[in-house]
Amino acid sequence: MATRPKTKPVDPAGFLPMSREEMAARGWSELDILIITGDAYVDHPSFGAAMIGRVLEAEGYRVGIIAQPDWKDIESIQVMGRPRLFVGVTAGNLDSMVSNYTAARHKRKEDVYSEDGTPGKRPNHAAVVYSQMCRRAFAGLPVVLGGMEASMRRVAHYDYWEDKLRPSIMADTKADILVYGMGESAALEISSRLTEGNTDLGGIPGTTLFLGAKATAAADFSDCIILPSWEDLQADNKHLMRLTKVVEAQQTPYSGKHLVQMHGNRAMYMEPPAMPLDGPDLDALYELPFMRLTHPSYTGKVPGFTTIKDSVIVSRGCAGGCTFCGLGFHQGKFLSSRSVESVTKEINKMAESDTFRGTVADLGGPTANLYAAKNGHVDACKKCHRPSCLWPTICPHFDIDEEAQLKLLRGAREQPGVKHVFVQSGIRMDVALRTPEYTRELVQNHVSGHMKVAPEHMDPGVLRRMRKPNGDFPAFMKKFFELSEEAGKEQYLVPYFISSFPGCTDKEMGAVEQFLKEEKWNLQQVQDFIPLPMTGSAAMYVTGLDINTGQPIPVIRNAGDRERQKRMLRPVGNSRRAGRQLDTVD
Repeated sequence: MATRPKTKPVDPAGFLPMSREEMAARGWSELDILIITGDAYVDHPSFGAAMIGRVLEAEGYRVGIIAQPDWKDIESIQVMGRPRLFVGVTAGNLDSMVSNYTAARHKRKEDVYSEDGTPGKRPNHAAVVYSQMCRRAFAGLPVVLGGMEASMRRVAHYDYWEDKLRPSIMADTKADILVYGMGESAALEISSRLTEGNTDLGGIPGTTLFLGAKATAAADFSDCIILPSWEDLQADNKHLMRLTKVVEAQQTPYSGKHLVQMHGNRAMYMEPPAMPLDGPDLDALYELPFMRLTHPSYTGKVPGFTTIKDSVIVSRGCAGGCTFCGLGFHQGKFLSSRSVESVTKEINKMAESDTFRGTVADLGGPTANLYAAKNGHVDACKKCHRPSCLWPTICPHFDIDEEAQLKLLRGAREQPGVKHVFVQSGIRMDVALRTPEYTRELVQNHVSGHMKVAPEHMDPGVLRRMRKPNGDFPAFMKKFFELSEEAGKEQYLVPYFISSFPGCTDKEMGAVEQFLKEEKWNLQQVQDFIPLPMTGSAAMYVTGLDINTGQPIPVIRNAGDRERQKRMLRPVGNSRRAGRQLDTVD
């Protein structure tokens, strides 16, 4: 029996340093910037710490990474010494509470961003813990906060796992500045100012400051929108709805206002979002010299990397505005896409790896079939404050480029050494139904056997609160199976349904249950609702108000009621249709 050739040993010199020895190998006696992350260090553009590190490195800064330090030992973040400019802190690719706990508030048995999936390597509220460690370890050194946890907790918010409101994360971390969103432009501007000795970090798009009492008293907030204060929220949690809707409406770099939220006598001061990187600037990010590997100090695998190792990110941003999702608050609603040439260049580099087996696992992003789509390109878009370009209907200004989508798929699978190119990222079914040639190409050539789709629910009222279209799933399902049969392929859909969403009682859940019975579709798992910080669904969960109408709605909070709704999506008996026994994730 033939054995697979062993892979070559990986030289740590190709990675950002994680130790004094690796610094010395580069001839460095000190760092300019230290990045601390709650994830294992994977040098891949899907990992935020690696992306920011490589961007700063490309500008000549000496950057080091400390991954998953022991938060009980302050010396664990001092192993490479005190950096010259600042220390950057991120909880990782996910909010640390999402990484650590399930929707049932049970500790997770696996952390997919840790070596071997080992749980417990990051603390709860990791961004807060790491920032406080930095304050003690590097007195007087600027602390820059970033990543998903920082983005989604930049204003006062609801924490589901603690079941309480929390102030802006800036109040707890004592960080000098918070970078929300993707962060490359802000990170470069911060680095440039500190290099020049300028400690004034105001006026940088996509950032938040927590002003001191004196600075707050002296500030002119006349051109700002004043959000409900921390004290307002504590007195009446229904202020969370207005807070959420205002922040969401101002999530535009074109016409967004400065936002202020008082915490006692101190102001959380938020700049409008940064402009999304697009065109050659976006291409340049993904063409940086990523190793596309875990750091060689790890002997085990990082599950979250294993699943995307042979994937390529082709776009950023999400125009959907779904109330249960944080992507619009983090990546923004304005879309940007890489050129086909940049994508194929990355595929060719990936194909040179001795671990590549000829399959590109995913050409994707937040939504795979929004590649090359445009919003923000006409004046009407730049003045618009709607949270979604796709709900309740697709905006007439939203530009879908089917030709570019086809060029991407066909160009990718024509590359040398490539046998298969799959699209595993979710797609918008409403957009797919408007692009028949792309959908045909996708279904007949780029499905690995199962395609992910996200109908989320079947009840019209619940779908409105989710900001999801009603009726697209049956139409898309019919088209999917027609195209699969036409191609002579047996392929299946993997649908995501959410239980216990605000406004969803057993009656509304029954619409999904009935659909599954009629289709003889047997789901093994369901996605139990989690009210993520700062989202519209969290505001509905806390206030018991409909985000669209302001009217009271029922909210399922009891663990027993939540479990019952999950069980409604697990039909028993002869409810299995051949080839359709599919799983969704919790």
